[in-house]
Amino acid sequence: MRFFIAALVAVLVACGGGDDGDPNLGPVLGSSSDLIGQAAPDFTRTSSTGDEVRLADLRGKVVMLYFWASWCGPCRQEMPLLDAMHQRYSNAGFMLFGVNVEEDSTDAQKLLKDLGVRFPILFDPESEASSLFGIDAMPTTVLIDKKGRIRYVSRGYKPGDENKYRDQIRELIKE
Repeated sequence: MRFFIAALVAVLVACGGGDDGDPNLGPVLGSSSDLIGQAAPDFTRTSSTGDEVRLADLRGKVVMLYFWASWCGPCRQEMPLLDAMHQRYSNAGFMLFGVNVEEDSTDAQKLLKDLGVRFPILFDPESEASSLFGIDAMPTTVLIDKKGRIRYVSRGYKPGDENKYRDQIRELIKE
């Protein structure tokens, strides 16, 4: 019973919204604000289309990494909004990759089909990419500029966050 309660609390905390830089949320590579300006750690993952995607190969593009899980309610709410953003800005030098953090991708595959999400998904079953970015909350969004530097980190989701993402993407595309 204690395990069940601890697991439930962990899920509720992980799926809760939060602002970047909130000192009560705990560290992400030191803290969310500490990531800003740092070079994004390189990794290679297999995508939902079977392609190998290496982050360093995407220099010259604005990249959003969206760390998510099928059990995360806010992720389900946000993903269709991100899909629309992907469609709108992909021809302008923007790339969005969902990074699924689950060991077994079966539930993730079903959710993607149900939601009709079209942006590429990278699978991180051993949490290697997630660990490089210190991911400890679902969802976590990382925005990387054309030079490969982390420019924005958001932990959790609340309605309206997509407007902040859109503003950041527009700004970074212009640089």
